[in-house]
Amino acid sequence: MKVVLIGVGQAGGKLTQRLAQYDQKMGFGAVQGALAVNSAKADLRELDLDTVLVGQDRVKGHGVGGDNELGAEVMQSDATEVMDALDGRITAQAEAIFVVAGLGGGTGSGGVPVLARELNRVYQVPVYGLGVLPGRGEGAMYQANAGRSLKTLVREADATLLIDNDAWHTSGESMGEAFEKINQNIAQRVGLLFASGEAVEGVGESVVDSSEVINTLRSGGIATLGFASAAAAESAEENVNAVTSMTRKALLSNLSLPNAIEADSGLLVVAGQPESIPRKGVERARKWVEQETGSLQVRGGDFPLDSDRLAALILLGGVERSERVEEFLERAKEASKQTEEPDEDPAEKFHNDQLDDLI
Repeated sequence: MKVVLIGVGQAGGKLTQRLAQYDQKMGFGAVQGALAVNSAKADLRELDLDTVLVGQDRVKGHGVGGDNELGAEVMQSDATEVMDALDGRITAQAEAIFVVAGLGGGTGSGGVPVLARELNRVYQVPVYGLGVLPGRGEGAMYQANAGRSLKTLVREADATLLIDNDAWHTSGESMGEAFEKINQNIAQRVGLLFASGEAVEGVGESVVDSSEVINTLRSGGIATLGFASAAAAESAEENVNAVTSMTRKALLSNLSLPNAIEADSGLLVVAGQPESIPRKGVERARKWVEQETGSLQVRGGDFPLDSDRLAALILLGGVERSERVEEFLERAKEASKQTEEPDEDPAEKFHNDQLDDLI
Protein backbone atom coordinates (compact mmCIF):
# COMPACT_ATOMS: atom_id res chain seq x y z
CA MET A 1 0.00 0.00 0.00
CA LYS A 2 1.64 3.22 -1.16
CA VAL A 3 1.14 5.92 1.48
CA VAL A 4 2.16 9.49 2.23
CA LEU A 5 2.62 10.38 5.92
CA ILE A 6 2.08 13.80 7.49
CA GLY A 7 3.03 14.10 11.16
CA VAL A 8 1.39 16.97 13.01
CA GLY A 9 2.76 18.20 16.35
CA GLN A 10 5.62 16.79 18.41
CA ALA A 11 4.30 13.24 18.88
CA GLY A 12 3.03 13.09 15.29
CA GLY A 13 6.41 14.14 13.90
CA LYS A 14 8.34 11.58 15.95
CA LEU A 15 5.97 8.77 15.06
CA THR A 16 6.03 9.67 11.38
CA GLN A 17 9.83 9.52 11.43
CA ARG A 18 9.74 6.07 13.07
CA LEU A 19 7.25 4.78 10.49
CA ALA A 20 9.37 6.06 7.59
CA GLN A 21 12.54 4.58 9.11
CA TYR A 22 10.91 1.18 9.70
CA ASP A 23 9.62 1.05 6.11
CA GLN A 24 13.09 1.90 4.78
CA LYS A 25 14.84 -0.59 7.07
CA MET A 26 12.50 -3.42 6.01
CA GLY A 27 12.75 -2.49 2.33
CA PHE A 28 8.97 -2.40 1.87
CA GLY A 29 8.83 0.76 -0.23
CA ALA A 30 5.33 1.56 1.04
CA VAL A 31 6.05 5.06 2.39
CA GLN A 32 6.22 7.34 -0.64
CA GLY A 33 6.83 10.54 1.27
CA ALA A 34 6.84 11.96 4.80
CA LEU A 35 6.42 15.49 6.11
CA ALA A 36 6.34 16.92 9.66
CA VAL A 37 4.26 19.99 10.54
CA ASN A 38 4.51 21.85 13.84
CA SER A 39 4.22 25.28 15.46
CA ALA A 40 7.31 24.64 17.65
CA LYS A 41 10.58 25.18 15.80
CA ALA A 42 12.66 23.25 18.37
CA ASP A 43 10.59 20.07 17.87
CA LEU A 44 11.06 20.22 14.10
CA ARG A 45 14.85 20.56 14.45
CA GLU A 46 15.01 17.13 16.10
CA LEU A 47 13.54 15.36 13.05
CA ASP A 48 15.29 13.90 10.04
CA LEU A 49 12.32 14.76 7.82
CA ASP A 50 11.18 17.61 5.59
CA THR A 51 9.30 20.05 7.81
CA VAL A 52 6.83 22.94 7.73
CA LEU A 53 6.58 25.51 10.54
CA VAL A 54 3.05 26.85 11.04
CA GLY A 55 1.78 29.69 13.21
CA GLN A 56 4.93 31.81 12.95
CA ASP A 57 2.84 35.01 12.96
CA ARG A 58 0.92 33.98 16.09
CA VAL A 59 3.32 31.97 18.27
CA LYS A 60 6.75 32.88 16.83
CA GLY A 61 7.93 29.26 16.64
CA HIS A 62 7.31 28.55 20.34
CA GLY A 63 4.33 26.19 20.01
CA VAL A 64 0.75 26.66 21.18
CA GLY A 65 1.25 25.52 24.78
CA GLY A 66 -1.31 22.73 24.68
CA ASP A 67 -4.08 25.04 23.41
CA ASN A 68 -5.68 22.92 20.70
CA GLU A 69 -8.11 25.65 19.63
CA LEU A 70 -5.09 27.80 18.83
CA GLY A 71 -3.53 24.74 17.16
CA ALA A 72 -6.56 24.48 14.87
CA GLU A 73 -6.44 28.22 14.11
CA VAL A 74 -2.76 28.30 13.11
CA MET A 75 -3.20 25.21 10.92
CA GLN A 76 -6.19 26.81 9.21
CA SER A 77 -4.25 30.05 8.66
CA ASP A 78 -1.22 28.26 7.18
CA ALA A 79 -3.02 25.38 5.41
CA THR A 80 -1.99 26.72 2.00
CA GLU A 81 1.68 26.58 2.98
CA VAL A 82 1.33 22.95 4.13
CA MET A 83 -0.55 21.97 0.96
CA ASP A 84 2.15 23.65 -1.16
CA ALA A 85 4.82 21.58 0.65
CA LEU A 86 2.91 18.42 -0.32
CA ASP A 87 3.04 19.24 -4.04
CA GLY A 88 5.02 16.51 -5.80
CA ARG A 89 4.88 14.18 -2.77
CA ILE A 90 1.34 12.94 -3.28
CA THR A 91 1.75 11.40 -6.73
CA ALA A 92 -0.50 9.12 -8.80
CA GLN A 93 1.15 6.14 -7.05
CA ALA A 94 -0.17 7.17 -3.62
CA GLU A 95 -3.11 5.03 -2.51
CA ALA A 96 -3.76 6.72 0.84
CA ILE A 97 -2.68 9.66 3.00
CA PHE A 98 -2.20 9.25 6.76
CA VAL A 99 -2.22 12.27 9.06
CA VAL A 100 -0.46 11.31 12.30
CA ALA A 101 -0.77 12.98 15.70
CA GLY A 102 -0.86 12.60 19.44
CA LEU A 103 -4.40 13.72 20.24
CA GLY A 104 -3.71 15.17 23.70
CA GLY A 105 -1.37 18.04 22.81
CA GLY A 106 -1.96 21.38 21.13
CA THR A 107 -0.68 21.59 17.56
CA GLY A 108 -1.31 17.93 16.69
CA SER A 109 -4.64 17.71 18.47
CA GLY A 110 -5.99 20.92 16.96
CA GLY A 111 -4.26 20.80 13.60
CA VAL A 112 -4.82 17.23 12.46
CA PRO A 113 -8.62 17.46 11.86
CA VAL A 114 -8.13 20.74 9.97
CA LEU A 115 -5.46 19.18 7.76
CA ALA A 116 -7.59 16.05 7.15
CA ARG A 117 -10.42 18.26 5.92
CA GLU A 118 -8.13 20.23 3.58
CA LEU A 119 -6.58 17.05 2.16
CA ASN A 120 -9.99 15.45 1.57
CA ARG A 121 -11.07 18.58 -0.27
CA VAL A 122 -8.12 18.39 -2.69
CA TYR A 123 -7.17 14.72 -3.14
CA GLN A 124 -9.19 11.74 -4.38
CA VAL A 125 -7.37 9.07 -2.34
CA PRO A 126 -8.58 8.17 1.19
CA VAL A 127 -7.32 10.37 4.02
CA TYR A 128 -6.90 8.43 7.26
CA GLY A 129 -6.08 9.61 10.75
CA LEU A 130 -3.54 7.81 12.94
CA GLY A 131 -4.19 9.15 16.43
CA VAL A 132 -2.62 8.36 19.80
CA LEU A 133 -4.83 8.78 22.88
CA PRO A 134 -3.22 10.11 26.08
CA GLY A 135 -2.83 7.72 29.01
CA ARG A 136 -5.19 7.99 31.98
CA GLY A 137 -2.48 9.65 34.09
CA GLU A 138 -1.66 12.46 31.64
CA GLY A 139 -3.89 15.18 33.09
CA ALA A 140 -7.29 16.74 32.43
CA MET A 141 -6.15 19.12 29.67
CA TYR A 142 -4.78 16.23 27.58
CA GLN A 143 -7.96 14.18 28.04
CA ALA A 144 -10.20 17.11 27.08
CA ASN A 145 -8.01 17.97 24.07
CA ALA A 146 -8.09 14.37 22.86
CA GLY A 147 -11.87 14.11 23.21
CA ARG A 148 -12.46 17.23 21.11
CA SER A 149 -9.81 16.26 18.58
CA LEU A 150 -11.05 12.68 18.16
CA LYS A 151 -14.66 13.75 17.69
CA THR A 152 -13.63 16.17 14.93
CA LEU A 153 -11.06 13.89 13.29
CA VAL A 154 -13.56 11.03 13.00
CA ARG A 155 -15.82 13.42 11.11
CA GLU A 156 -13.13 14.82 8.79
CA ALA A 157 -11.03 11.70 8.00
CA ASP A 158 -12.21 8.67 6.01
CA ALA A 159 -11.31 6.51 9.03
CA THR A 160 -9.18 6.96 12.16
CA LEU A 161 -6.80 4.26 13.39
CA LEU A 162 -6.63 4.74 17.14
CA ILE A 163 -3.78 3.86 19.50
CA ASP A 164 -4.41 3.87 23.26
CA ASN A 165 -1.25 4.96 25.10
CA ASP A 166 -2.21 2.74 28.04
CA ALA A 167 -2.30 -0.38 25.83
CA TRP A 168 1.50 -0.68 25.71
CA HIS A 169 2.52 1.23 28.84
CA THR A 170 4.14 -1.07 31.42
CA SER A 171 4.07 0.07 35.05
CA GLY A 172 7.47 1.25 36.28
CA GLU A 173 8.50 2.72 32.92
CA SER A 174 9.45 6.38 32.71
CA MET A 175 7.34 8.53 30.38
CA GLY A 176 10.23 8.70 27.90
CA GLU A 177 10.67 4.92 27.89
CA ALA A 178 6.93 4.43 27.48
CA PHE A 179 6.71 6.76 24.47
CA GLU A 180 9.72 5.10 22.84
CA LYS A 181 8.17 1.65 23.29
CA ILE A 182 4.80 2.84 21.99
CA ASN A 183 6.41 4.37 18.89
CA GLN A 184 8.34 1.15 18.28
CA ASN A 185 5.17 -0.96 18.60
CA ILE A 186 3.19 1.33 16.32
CA ALA A 187 5.96 1.42 13.70
CA GLN A 188 6.11 -2.37 13.52
CA ARG A 189 2.36 -2.94 13.37
CA VAL A 190 1.33 -0.03 11.17
CA GLY A 191 4.44 -0.52 9.04
CA LEU A 192 3.35 -4.09 8.27
CA LEU A 193 -0.14 -2.85 7.45
CA PHE A 194 1.29 -0.31 4.99
CA ALA A 195 3.43 -3.04 3.46
CA SER A 196 0.39 -5.16 2.53
CA GLY A 197 0.57 -5.58 -1.22
CA GLU A 198 4.23 -4.54 -1.25
CA ALA A 199 5.62 -8.10 -0.93
CA VAL A 200 9.41 -8.21 -0.84
CA GLU A 201 9.94 -11.96 -1.07
CA GLY A 202 8.10 -14.66 -3.02
CA VAL A 203 4.40 -14.87 -3.81
CA GLY A 204 1.78 -16.04 -1.34
CA GLU A 205 -1.21 -18.20 -2.14
CA SER A 206 -3.69 -15.44 -1.32
CA VAL A 207 -1.71 -12.22 -1.05
CA VAL A 208 -3.41 -9.25 0.59
CA ASP A 209 -3.25 -6.02 -1.38
CA SER A 210 -4.02 -2.40 -0.61
CA SER A 211 -7.64 -2.67 -1.74
CA GLU A 212 -8.30 -5.06 1.17
CA VAL A 213 -7.05 -2.46 3.65
CA ILE A 214 -9.10 0.31 2.02
CA ASN A 215 -12.25 -1.86 1.95
CA THR A 216 -11.81 -2.75 5.63
CA LEU A 217 -11.65 0.96 6.51
CA ARG A 218 -14.48 1.92 4.16
CA SER A 219 -17.10 1.97 6.93
CA GLY A 220 -15.27 4.98 8.42
CA GLY A 221 -15.31 5.79 12.12
CA ILE A 222 -12.64 4.29 14.38
CA ALA A 223 -10.29 1.40 13.58
CA THR A 224 -7.93 -0.66 15.74
CA LEU A 225 -4.95 -2.89 14.97
CA GLY A 226 -3.85 -6.12 16.68
CA PHE A 227 -0.57 -8.01 16.34
CA ALA A 228 1.11 -11.19 17.60
CA SER A 229 4.01 -13.33 16.38
CA ALA A 230 5.55 -16.75 17.02
CA ALA A 231 8.46 -18.89 15.83
CA ALA A 232 7.59 -20.73 12.61
CA ALA A 233 8.02 -24.45 11.97
CA GLU A 234 9.40 -25.45 8.57
CA SER A 235 6.21 -26.91 7.08
CA ALA A 236 2.87 -25.16 6.76
CA GLU A 237 1.03 -28.14 8.28
CA GLU A 238 2.94 -27.73 11.53
CA ASN A 239 1.93 -24.06 11.76
CA VAL A 240 -1.87 -24.44 11.71
CA ASN A 241 -2.21 -24.22 15.49
CA ALA A 242 0.37 -21.42 15.68
CA VAL A 243 -1.72 -19.26 13.34
CA THR A 244 -4.85 -19.88 15.42
CA SER A 245 -3.02 -19.09 18.65
CA MET A 246 -1.42 -15.90 17.26
CA THR A 247 -4.74 -14.67 15.92
CA ARG A 248 -6.42 -15.16 19.31
CA LYS A 249 -3.60 -13.28 21.04
CA ALA A 250 -3.65 -10.42 18.51
CA LEU A 251 -7.41 -9.92 18.94
CA LEU A 252 -7.94 -10.63 22.62
CA SER A 253 -4.73 -9.25 24.16
CA ASN A 254 -2.84 -7.01 21.74
CA LEU A 255 -5.25 -4.56 20.11
CA SER A 256 -4.11 -0.94 19.86
CA LEU A 257 -7.49 -0.11 21.39
CA PRO A 258 -7.95 -2.93 23.92
CA ASN A 259 -11.25 -4.82 24.02
CA ALA A 260 -12.61 -2.98 20.96
CA ILE A 261 -13.67 -6.26 19.37
CA GLU A 262 -17.18 -5.57 18.05
CA ALA A 263 -16.53 -4.34 14.50
CA ASP A 264 -18.17 -3.61 11.16
CA SER A 265 -15.33 -5.17 9.16
CA GLY A 266 -12.00 -6.91 9.60
CA LEU A 267 -8.82 -8.01 7.88
CA LEU A 268 -6.52 -10.82 9.00
CA VAL A 269 -3.02 -10.84 7.48
CA VAL A 270 -0.64 -13.71 8.23
CA ALA A 271 2.97 -12.79 7.41
CA GLY A 272 5.92 -15.14 6.98
CA GLN A 273 7.72 -17.38 4.51
CA PRO A 274 5.13 -18.43 1.86
CA GLU A 275 5.89 -22.15 2.32
CA SER A 276 5.31 -21.90 6.08
CA ILE A 277 1.88 -20.20 5.93
CA PRO A 278 -0.95 -22.78 6.19
CA ARG A 279 -3.98 -21.82 4.11
CA LYS A 280 -6.16 -24.04 6.28
CA GLY A 281 -4.93 -22.25 9.39
CA VAL A 282 -5.50 -18.79 7.91
CA GLU A 283 -9.06 -19.65 6.86
CA ARG A 284 -9.86 -21.19 10.23
CA ALA A 285 -8.50 -18.12 12.02
CA ARG A 286 -10.43 -15.78 9.70
CA LYS A 287 -13.71 -17.54 10.52
CA TRP A 288 -12.93 -17.29 14.23
CA VAL A 289 -12.38 -13.52 13.87
CA GLU A 290 -15.78 -13.30 12.15
CA GLN A 291 -17.44 -15.01 15.10
CA GLU A 292 -15.68 -12.88 17.71
CA THR A 293 -16.29 -9.53 16.00
CA GLY A 294 -19.83 -10.24 14.81
CA SER A 295 -18.84 -9.06 11.32
CA LEU A 296 -19.51 -10.94 8.09
CA GLN A 297 -16.95 -8.75 6.31
CA VAL A 298 -13.69 -10.26 7.53
CA ARG A 299 -11.09 -10.70 4.82
CA GLY A 300 -8.01 -12.88 5.13
CA GLY A 301 -4.75 -13.44 3.29
CA ASP A 302 -0.96 -13.79 3.31
CA PHE A 303 1.91 -11.37 3.31
CA PRO A 304 5.14 -13.04 2.08
CA LEU A 305 7.99 -11.97 4.36
CA ASP A 306 11.56 -13.23 4.67
CA SER A 307 11.49 -14.16 8.36
CA ASP A 308 11.89 -17.21 10.60
CA ARG A 309 8.74 -16.13 12.45
CA LEU A 310 5.05 -15.95 11.62
CA ALA A 311 2.95 -12.91 12.49
CA ALA A 312 -0.79 -12.26 12.65
CA LEU A 313 -1.99 -8.72 11.97
CA ILE A 314 -5.67 -7.87 12.53
CA LEU A 315 -7.27 -4.63 11.33
CA LEU A 316 -10.80 -3.93 12.58
CA GLY A 317 -12.94 -1.13 11.14
CA GLY A 318 -15.98 0.51 12.72
CA VAL A 319 -15.18 -0.19 16.40
CA GLU A 320 -16.52 3.12 17.77
CA ARG A 321 -19.32 1.32 19.67
CA SER A 322 -16.76 -0.38 21.94
CA GLU A 323 -16.74 0.13 25.72
CA ARG A 324 -13.14 1.38 25.54
CA VAL A 325 -14.13 4.26 23.25
CA GLU A 326 -17.20 5.11 25.36
CA GLU A 327 -15.08 5.01 28.53
CA PHE A 328 -12.51 7.38 27.01
CA LEU A 329 -15.15 9.84 25.76
CA GLU A 330 -16.73 9.89 29.23
CA ARG A 331 -13.29 10.61 30.73
CA ALA A 332 -12.72 13.39 28.18
CA LYS A 333 -16.13 14.91 28.96
CA GLU A 334 -15.37 15.02 32.69
CA ALA A 335 -11.92 16.47 32.00
CA SER A 336 -13.46 19.14 29.78
CA LYS A 337 -15.72 20.23 32.66
CA GLN A 338 -12.67 20.46 34.95
CA THR A 339 -10.71 22.59 32.51
CA GLU A 340 -13.66 24.97 32.10
CA GLU A 341 -14.05 25.55 35.86
CA PRO A 342 -12.47 28.88 36.94
CA ASP A 343 -9.31 28.55 39.03
CA GLU A 344 -9.81 29.46 42.67
CA ASP A 345 -7.80 32.43 43.92
CA PRO A 346 -5.04 30.91 46.14
CA ALA A 347 -5.61 33.69 48.69
CA GLU A 348 -9.24 32.59 49.10
CA LYS A 349 -8.12 29.17 50.28
CA PHE A 350 -7.02 30.77 53.57
CA HIS A 351 -10.56 32.02 54.22
CA ASN A 352 -12.68 28.86 54.16
CA ASP A 353 -13.99 26.43 56.76
CA GLN A 354 -12.73 23.22 55.11
CA LEU A 355 -9.49 23.22 57.15
CA ASP A 356 -9.28 23.71 60.90
CA ASP A 357 -6.85 26.28 62.29
CA LEU A 358 -3.81 24.75 63.98
CA ILE A 359 -4.03 26.96 67.12
